[in-house]
Amino acid sequence: MTPPPAPPNRLLLGFVLMLVAFNLRPALSTVGPLLHAIREGTGLSAAGAAVLTTLPVLCLGLACALTVTVIRRIGPDLGVLAGTLVIAAGLALRGFDGLVPLFAGTAVAATGIGLANVLMPALVKRDFPARVGFMTGLYTMMLCLGAAAGAGAAVPIEQAIGHGWAPALAVWALPAALAALAWAPFARKASAGASPAPNITRLLRDPLAWRVTAFMGLQSSLAYVLFGWLPLLLQDRGLSPLDAGLIASLTTLHQAPGALAVATLAARRRDQRGWVVAVLAVTLAAFLALAFGPDAVRLPAAGALGLGIGGCFALGLTLIVLRAADAASAAGLSAMAQGVGYAVACLGPLGFGLAHEATGGWGLSAALFAAITVCAGLAGLGAGRDRQVGA
Repeated sequence: MTPPPAPPNRLLLGFVLMLVAFNLRPALSTVGPLLHAIREGTGLSAAGAAVLTTLPVLCLGLACALTVTVIRRIGPDLGVLAGTLVIAAGLALRGFDGLVPLFAGTAVAATGIGLANVLMPALVKRDFPARVGFMTGLYTMMLCLGAAAGAGAAVPIEQAIGHGWAPALAVWALPAALAALAWAPFARKASAGASPAPNITRLLRDPLAWRVTAFMGLQSSLAYVLFGWLPLLLQDRGLSPLDAGLIASLTTLHQAPGALAVATLAARRRDQRGWVVAVLAVTLAAFLALAFGPDAVRLPAAGALGLGIGGCFALGLTLIVLRAADAASAAGLSAMAQGVGYAVACLGPLGFGLAHEATGGWGLSAALFAAITVCAGLAGLGAGRDRQVGA
């Protein structure tokens, strides 16, 4: 089949892809900082807050099931455009004050994120075949920066606007709409040729695809444990809520350079098993140092933890691209790895919290974190070998 024509300006294409990538996380990271204000303003219960924070992860996974249909009907380029527009619509919906718009907008935005998430590796594989590592690292870095921007700016924006939490959430629809507008010309040009749909059934019978999926899901589980529980763990160690938040923000900020470096360097090698061991070892050692180490190592451990977990995420996406033989396989493997992976990732923070509740301490929770890390390493050793799923 004749491949679609190359975009006339690859540098501009890369820039717009990064703009889209930046908007794939604020919808997820802006709710947490405003959760206290949301609960005060709406009477949302603790159980409702738990559902609100879990809902996006579930929608991310469910959205992956739509990917094959989207590719078959409109292609990956228009699929990314559609996903970005859905994100903007969901974010705007959250601006209507109330629990129904909040939950509905969150679900809609997460569905758009899931769709674009899956299609981005396929576009990198197709449009930047000689620089997949660098481009994967770059857009993963932008994902991390978008998450950090959303988390860090949510409260200041709420205070600046002065009309409650709803406008502070809805304002993020503006950069998402801008990203969709910037991507639209590339979507029209890149969609001129038909796009082959991935064969998910074949991937489900491929052991390598399952190893990539297991690594993606388990490393995502580690990340969601940190997102959900690191601030509380630090508060139990004597830090104030403000200081605990600053340490967590420091960890988040360090994910960006970790993602860029690991993806770029790991893709230069045919075998990524050494990188799997390295990033997981750094992640586990830094987490244990932050959870149980002396105060003197707190800041360097937080930075190292961010580098490690950012590297894990980037490596998961890089393995999707490298283990796929072509763009269609990359889209299918991305759908499988992220769809199943996010379902697995939900279990990590749940088990971590239940272990803490059962014991009142963090020892059993840390042991669970270590066990997930080891399992991710075993999956990654299989996924990191120089092999590919079939074209």
